[in-house]
Amino acid sequence: MTPEAIRALVGAGRIDRRVYTDPAIFALEIERIFARAWIYVGHDSQVPRPGDFFTTSVAARPVVMIRDDDGAIRVLRNRCGHRGAMVVTQRSGSARLLRCPYHGWTFRRDGALDAVPLADGYDGSGFDRCNPAYGMPKLARVANYRGFVFASLAADGPDLETFLGPARGSLDNMVERAPDGALEIAGGCFRAVQRNNWKIYLENLHDGVHAPVVHQASIEASRSAAARPDARPSFALDVVAANGAGYRTMGQLQVNCYPHGHSDMRGFRRTDADDPQFAAYVASLSARLGRERAAEVLADNRHNAMVYPSFSVHPAFQQLRVIIPQCVERTVIEVWCLRMKGAPPLLHRRTIAFANAVHSPASIVKVDDLEAYERVQNGLAHDAPAWVSAERGAAGDPAVAASALDERFIRNQYAAWNDYMAGAA
Repeated sequence: MTPEAIRALVGAGRIDRRVYTDPAIFALEIERIFARAWIYVGHDSQVPRPGDFFTTSVAARPVVMIRDDDGAIRVLRNRCGHRGAMVVTQRSGSARLLRCPYHGWTFRRDGALDAVPLADGYDGSGFDRCNPAYGMPKLARVANYRGFVFASLAADGPDLETFLGPARGSLDNMVERAPDGALEIAGGCFRAVQRNNWKIYLENLHDGVHAPVVHQASIEASRSAAARPDARPSFALDVVAANGAGYRTMGQLQVNCYPHGHSDMRGFRRTDADDPQFAAYVASLSARLGRERAAEVLADNRHNAMVYPSFSVHPAFQQLRVIIPQCVERTVIEVWCLRMKGAPPLLHRRTIAFANAVHSPASIVKVDDLEAYERVQNGLAHDAPAWVSAERGAAGDPAVAASALDERFIRNQYAAWNDYMAGAA
């Protein structure tokens, strides 16, 4: 896979089907994209106190995010320096020391080896407990942007803020919406194993063309339920029915493309509510930001934002999605809900209702997407068509913002893909 051969896989608005189906290409993606980019690890609210930890993975390597004694957040390789066993097997918790469940080696919160059983058995062997190789190594870089913790296996590269670029605006908006100016992860997550390549999921994020086709059944069901004589106002029904916005509406939704493959899309769902609690929320936000600035923050309606390659958010509804590729045709998606500190309970109930209506693997919306992704994966397993099309809107003026009917954001992702894979990034 020379740089030339890699670049030949992505043409002007088309992608070789092998990009989605070849295990060798997937293995290169893990090492050249996920091991080099800034990858979202977790939110700092998940480790509020020293010793609190949370486990996940970066570039297929198990890692532990842990709060150290000095308050700093460390991200450590979750493996023992003795025989390589995974040290932390719980998803989250708190510990004074991290203890390997195989031979009992213990490690401090900064990853350094603390103690080994039967230490005198190593006398004269050259074993040095202070050698970092026997510890749980720190990832090369860790950075926290407004509570969102990212890490990279690569020692070199742009700092996190440079990497995020204008995509920071979506994270800023999420935090600024909180009356106390802070967010926290609330509850567990939806965790779904999808039978599709990770890029198929990303290519659907700002796709305004698929919704009235893929989600036709759920749109009709929600509209029918809302039309019943005894129907009461329902936020969840409104969320589902909004997928039925026509092509004219979708064509008016701006999609912005940024360096490094990032992008965001304007929103098409109503984000306010006719409720006294919502009015109280606006008042408390105005008390912190001022009425004019609060109005600007709430008017910034973004349907979703993508931080390539591993992270997506719904700012207005405080949703967070983590993309974890497992193999060429299997991807794990985790959906977390954030709570705005200082906001009335209504706001978090809406966040949970949105997650249940749209992101739950059992929702009448998500099941349609999962079926579509799997059909694409299965179709690409054969030798025809050789190329996948991403040409819609390619003749448009690049100086003019794209819309949700264009596929420019997909082409932007593959420009970043080419940079990483061919060695330029």
